[in-house]
Parts: sequence; C-alpha cells; structure tokens
Amino acid sequence: MNAETDQLYQFFITEFPFNKEGLELFVNSFETKNYKKNQPILQFGETEKELRFLDSGIIREFYANNGKEKNIGFFLANEFVTDFYSFVSEKPTRKNQECVTDVQIRTLTKEKFLHFLKEYSCGKLFVDEIFQRIIEKKEQDEFGQFINTAEENYKILLQHQPIWLQQIPQYHIASYLGITPETLSRIRKRIF
Repeated sequence: MNAETDQLYQFFITEFPFNKEGLELFVNSFETKNYKKNQPILQFGETEKELRFLDSGIIREFYANNGKEKNIGFFLANEFVTDFYSFVSEKPTRKNQECVTDVQIRTLTKEKFLHFLKEYSCGKLFVDEIFQRIIEKKEQDEFGQFINTAEENYKILLQHQPIWLQQIPQYHIASYLGITPETLSRIRKRIF
C-alpha cells in the first residue's frame, strides 16, 4: 500500500488519526470487492455486518415499498457506504443500496473492526463522529425536504452537490427530490 495515494488511508489520517502503525494495519485489513451496475449492496431486512468504503463508482441509497422507491442519498468515491445504525445496533436495516455504476468497494468485517476498537482507542471516536455526522445530515436533509420547494432543493444540489447532477441519472435525482423526471426537466429549463 502506498499511504500517500490510498484514499482510505488518507480519509482516516485526516479525519480520525490512528497511530501510523495501527492505521496501516487497519487499512490493509480491508478486502476489495467489485460489483456491477444495478447490483444490490444492501437490502431491506438485512443486518449490516461490514464496513464498506467506496473506492470508485456510484451507489444510491433508497427506501422501497410496494414497488415504489424513494432515493434518500448517493455515495461517490471516497465515502463509507455502511448503514452505521444497523452496523452498531445489530438491527435490520430499512434501507436498500444499489450500484448506479460498476463499483469497487473495500470491506472490513465487523469482527475485525471490533478488534481494532479494542486495540486502538480512537476507534470509538470514529464511531461517535460518524454517527454525529449522519444525524446532522439526516436532520438537515429532512428539514430541507419539508420547508423547501423541489426547485429550491435542486438549487441547493447545484451549489453543494454539483457532482451528483453531473454523474447521477436525472430520474434518480428526481426521485431524491420527490418529483417526476418531467417536473425536474421543467425546473432545469427555468434555472438554465
């Protein structure tokens, strides 16, 4: 592993500094997996049993019920795509995750992760900080969906997540905004 170019290593050294020996051992414990476009990563009712770090590609996270789907988020390279609530609580997830493109993910089993939590005290900081970020993002997203119009939320995406609008199919963006692709097309024409 070349630590200077490894994105997982850089994520941790920046966000949650382990001691260098522990970090290299931790990062080298991850296993690489490849998934194809439209392949599920996580499905409703499963219990999350591994940490997953997205090296390349795009994953969507969504709720599904009676044939209807609602996108609730997207993951791009250099992000964790683990349902941390299910991972920590050992309760089944309510979410689904699916590959929007071919993806490469690095995974670490929960057993190995728990070993690192015991071995290195900063592992608890990682869990606590990730939960805090998830809660803050969820609160912000839900509030925005409630008080903003779809057009206002689209403008927020333009400002804060332009890469989503460049790389994710528009029908997935429409689902995320809670509108039809046709309504999204009208919004885009008004803005541009």
